[in-house]
Amino acid sequence: MADRNAEFVEFVRARGPALRRTAFLLCGDWHRAEDLTQTALIKLYKAWRRVELHGAVEAYARQVLVRTAIDESRRFWRREKVTAELPDLPIPESGADDALDVRRALAALPKRQRAVVVLRFWEDLPVQEVARLLGCSEGTVKSQSAKGLAALRKSLSGYLVLEAGR
Repeated sequence: MADRNAEFVEFVRARGPALRRTAFLLCGDWHRAEDLTQTALIKLYKAWRRVELHGAVEAYARQVLVRTAIDESRRFWRREKVTAELPDLPIPESGADDALDVRRALAALPKRQRAVVVLRFWEDLPVQEVARLLGCSEGTVKSQSAKGLAALRKSLSGYLVLEAGR
């Protein structure tokens, strides 16, 4: 039991931050990303021995995280409501924050497209693995990837033109 705990803690130390970043890209909110990551890690801990024996800890953790994010997004009830309006914050003097623009554009994508784009281009997973994780065909992954990238390009096109003119 002590070995199980130590191995799990080591995995969480090594891969936890990456899982949280992936969760953030899936949901667009750091607090929800933390909750999703914690839920996924609880599920992983329960299955740790079985998963570790098969040597697929990383893949299983990612799959649980994605499925948890999808399940959470399907709930029609929530205690907290996400709003597009931000609290009063100072406006940065240096102009638009590049990362924030990309995150907003990513958050505007439909959930499936966002999951495909994050898994394909952030996690750098092959089409086959993304299809397996999301429970869909490879053709669906390819089409959702193309649509998601097109939407991101369109959303960020004004910014990219502005940047090119500097």
